[in-house]
Amino acid sequence: MSDSDPKPLECPVGETSCEWLDEIRRLRNQIEELSELVSTDALTGLFNFRHFKTILQAEMDRSKRSGIPTSLVLVDLDHFKAVNDTYGHEIGNRALKHVAEILTGEVRTTDIVCRYGGEEFAMIFPETHLNLAVKVADRIRQRINDNPLPIDDGEISLTASMGASVYMKTSILDLVDFVDSVDKYLYEAKQSGRNCICHIDYTDLRKVTEVGFDERAMLFGKD
Repeated sequence: MSDSDPKPLECPVGETSCEWLDEIRRLRNQIEELSELVSTDALTGLFNFRHFKTILQAEMDRSKRSGIPTSLVLVDLDHFKAVNDTYGHEIGNRALKHVAEILTGEVRTTDIVCRYGGEEFAMIFPETHLNLAVKVADRIRQRINDNPLPIDDGEISLTASMGASVYMKTSILDLVDFVDSVDKYLYEAKQSGRNCICHIDYTDLRKVTEVGFDERAMLFGKD
C-alpha cells in the first residue's frame, strides 16, 4: 500500500459492525464519485476541458525538467453542425460518443484523451516525439473515416481534421500560446480540405532546437 492510499478503517472499540465506519465508507465513495465528475465529461466519459488544462500544464512542466517532449493533437469533427441539423442532437451525441470510443481505443494507456469542447477533442501524448504522435493521430483519423456511425436507417459518414505540435525543453510558449499554436494547425487542416492533419514542419522543428532564445521568439511570433 502506498503512502497516498487511505488507511484501512477500524472500529475504535473493536466492533466488527460499526455504523460510523459504514458512514465514513459511504462518504469516501461519494467523494471519489464527485472527484471523477469534476474531471470527466458526462456525455463521452472522457476527461473534460478543465482536466485537460491541468494535465497539459503538468506534462509541459515535466518536459521542461526532463527534456523529453510532449506532443499535443487537437481534433475537430468536420461539418458536425450538419449532422445535428439533419439528424438531431441525440444522433449528434451518439456520434460524439462513437468518436470518443475510437480515440480511446487507438491510444496508449499513458496518453490522455479529452473532450475539448463541442465537437472538438484533444489528445496529449506524454514523452512522445511529434512524428510518432502524428502517425498515431493520422491512424485515428483514418479509423474515423472508415467507421461511419450506424443508425436505424443507414449510417453517417464522419471525418475529422487535426492539428499537432510538440512542447520541448527549449520551448518558450506558455500553455495558452502552445494550445493556440496547435489550433492554428487545426485551422490549416480545415482550410486544406478537411479530413487531414497539419503540423509544424519537421525542418522548422529542428531549427527550434538549434537557434537561440531571440530567434525562437521570432519563429513562434512571441513578443
